[in-house]
Amino acid sequence: MMSKFQTPMMDLLDKEQIPYRILPHKTPAISVQDAAEQRGVSPSQMVKTIVLRDMGGQLALACVPGDQQVDPKKVRQLLNCRRMTCVTASDVKVITGFDIGTINPIINTASIPIFLDSHFQKYQLVNISSGDRMAGLEIALADLCYLCQPTLASLCRELD
Repeated sequence: MMSKFQTPMMDLLDKEQIPYRILPHKTPAISVQDAAEQRGVSPSQMVKTIVLRDMGGQLALACVPGDQQVDPKKVRQLLNCRRMTCVTASDVKVITGFDIGTINPIINTASIPIFLDSHFQKYQLVNISSGDRMAGLEIALADLCYLCQPTLASLCRELD
């Protein structure tokens, strides 16, 4: 799929012959809500990718709906490790090569386990970052799972 807008993520999807739809923004997205509004989609269909690290340096990518928060304790239990916290913005860039807000699970460096919240199973299509704040990508959930081989689990914080 060719477009005036092209990112390395789109190059990868093209190479893998994975269909996607570009959802351009008029301005760089500054939040999940802003991106959802510009794309005309529900934040719950947006895959928010969080980079976590435990005290021993174990990394994980936790992918939750855009309108939810990851519960690091749930990820910690899945990995059977000690306390997990979100990495700093500068560490996100070093670890993934992407800025916060432009990460998606497909960019993973194979050595980092990926967890996808089971909430997404109710959707055929989800939204991921294109790797650029000026657009998102709509992709089939099945294709996303094929590309990144996540572990499906409940990852979101319970609302009080």
